[in-house]
Amino acid sequence: MTSDMTNSQMIRPYGDTTDDGMVQVSFTLPIPHDARAEGAALQLAAKMGLDPAMVVHTRGMGPDFTFFVVYGRSAHSVDLSQITVAEREYPLLSPAEVNTAIRTTLRRKLVVVGACIGTDAHTVGIDAILNIKGFAGEKGLEYYREIKVVNLGAQVEIDALVHEAREHRADAVLVSQVVTQKDAHLHNTRALVERMHAEFPEGTGRPLVVVGGPRFDPTAAGELGVDRIFARGTTPREVAGYLAHALASSRIAA
Repeated sequence: MTSDMTNSQMIRPYGDTTDDGMVQVSFTLPIPHDARAEGAALQLAAKMGLDPAMVVHTRGMGPDFTFFVVYGRSAHSVDLSQITVAEREYPLLSPAEVNTAIRTTLRRKLVVVGACIGTDAHTVGIDAILNIKGFAGEKGLEYYREIKVVNLGAQVEIDALVHEAREHRADAVLVSQVVTQKDAHLHNTRALVERMHAEFPEGTGRPLVVVGGPRFDPTAAGELGVDRIFARGTTPREVAGYLAHALASSRIAA
């Protein structure tokens, strides 16, 4: 990064040398793997603003599709001063501190119901947060003495999840969505929010709705109607800290 870019907070991609703008992209075209396919890939790369660009890898995917990796120079830069991110507004607490916060505020255990909804069968994310073995060296929510975890697993219908939230008198509903084809994670989340609002009208103690997954934008919680979005790499401690923060803010206090 040059001094001028440092002062203006403008940055460009880095490949071989500073500010060279080199990027690598991958995509699939619905065309057989041949010379014409590579020409099509280069033309697409040029329309994407990569100049010069080179195809560094190709692989046929059946008789009608070809996968490409293209390397090239982008003329674009990014102004860091114009970037908005979701900042964590609560402190990371130890398990003991989380337990104390819950016990002080609720005077009972905090009930969390979690699931992967729709056709999503990928439980790695929800298990990393809920199961006692946890993730990244941190114990999952099952480890917390003042948290009762109900893990419903994978491919749970939305109506079934809402029913279980009602039956267990959940304080929070945690949903993991890894399957994102055709924005399935967004459609499922909106459907869940609609169903939750129908089941728990305003003023009737609606549980917190927390979603997470690799394709979610943490800044889109308001747009989706959920209370919190966690992106990839989230640890159990961050989720537990959020729940304790929400309690302290009287958002789910009974």
